[in-house]
Amino acid sequence: MAQRSIREIINAHPSRDGDGVSIQRIAGMQHAGMDPILMVDELRSEHREDFAGGFPPHPHRGMQTLTYMKQGGIVHQDSLGNRGEIRGGGAQWMSAGRGVIHSEMPTQDTSGLHGFQLWINLPRQQKMSAPRYRDIPQHELARASGTGFEITAIAGQWQGRGLDIRGPLEELTAQAAIADLALEPRAGLSLTVSASETLLGYVYGGSIPHGAMVIGSQQLFVTSDGEEFQLRAGDHGAKLLLLRGEPLREPVAHYGPFVMNTAQEIEQTLRDYQSGQFL
Repeated sequence: MAQRSIREIINAHPSRDGDGVSIQRIAGMQHAGMDPILMVDELRSEHREDFAGGFPPHPHRGMQTLTYMKQGGIVHQDSLGNRGEIRGGGAQWMSAGRGVIHSEMPTQDTSGLHGFQLWINLPRQQKMSAPRYRDIPQHELARASGTGFEITAIAGQWQGRGLDIRGPLEELTAQAAIADLALEPRAGLSLTVSASETLLGYVYGGSIPHGAMVIGSQQLFVTSDGEEFQLRAGDHGAKLLLLRGEPLREPVAHYGPFVMNTAQEIEQTLRDYQSGQFL
């Protein structure tokens, strides 16, 4: 099988969103190598003042969100009447489709927060579909372990040498797949993937040496084409999110929380939102 290599490293940048929430962000709206992943946000702080304001009600159209919590709790509420609460280890998925207004707020007993929110694109023919929502509590996620590794599969099937596991979230489009991987010091794992897929890794602990490169915390790596990718952790192990998906190869027009294909569609989205059609 053709071996993948790491062809690019992208640094996360400190930012704020919602009501002043501190995040580390990687934006890939116009990055063909990240397609269909649009954005990766890491929320991490032991200080409640960094995230207490949460993400008050705001709209979305044309994309999906996946929130995965490692520590702390988040409450989701939306204009369709959905309400869900996840604690450390759980996940929430939402497809905004033609339009939804939602909020994500930390639970009152959350003093430290660590989690991720991913934006995943919707294909053109699904951007005006009905919004959908799903909670996936920690106990529903799939887990596996082997020599030197532990993996939690949230979405998609993950295969490799000594590994075959499927996450419970089947609703993601573009065959997107998400997993949380922990490697012991200098341990390795070989993944088997489709040659046509995008494969990314966001490191949030330890490091991943790869040839002359070392990928550390708050860095995302983009892999080349191929059917197998061999990961190996550094001297202190590694923790990372693995992200896969079939590229949509469609134009992306982005304005705030809206992701469409053309500027005209963005203008129509703004008119629809301002006229109250998202309620």
